[in-house]
Amino acid sequence: MSADERERLEGMIRTGRGSAQMLTNARILLAADVEGPGLSDGRIVETLGTSRSSVERTRRRFVDEGLDAALARKTQEHPSRAPIFEDAAEAKLIALACSPPPKGRARWTLRLLEEKVVELAIVSQASDNTIGHTLKQTLSNGIAAGSG
Repeated sequence: MSADERERLEGMIRTGRGSAQMLTNARILLAADVEGPGLSDGRIVETLGTSRSSVERTRRRFVDEGLDAALARKTQEHPSRAPIFEDAAEAKLIALACSPPPKGRARWTLRLLEEKVVELAIVSQASDNTIGHTLKQTLSNGIAAGSG
């Protein structure tokens, strides 16, 4: 592990910024670093209270794919469920959410959006949670803010 990578991991842990899984993976990598403690997998499991498979998987991903891959949660290659809102449907949902709300309403609610996407046949069914999650992802990646 390079000095820059070690410094990045230590900074993440020091500030506590990131998901719990990401911080655990950072601690695993630092504990396993030969320039640092260089602990065995068994000792890391004891120290961090995690599973041996997590330690092995994190170390393997670091060696095979690099630091970012070892820290991030691995996305499924073949998800068990297809996303409800993909490409065109997601664009229509965003356009609807950005449009003026129905008469008598000050703003769109997730429930109103849920009903409207089915009514307009954008999707056959969707929950307000799915709509909220889809819109939250869109807003957090900068598309809605115009920076993307």
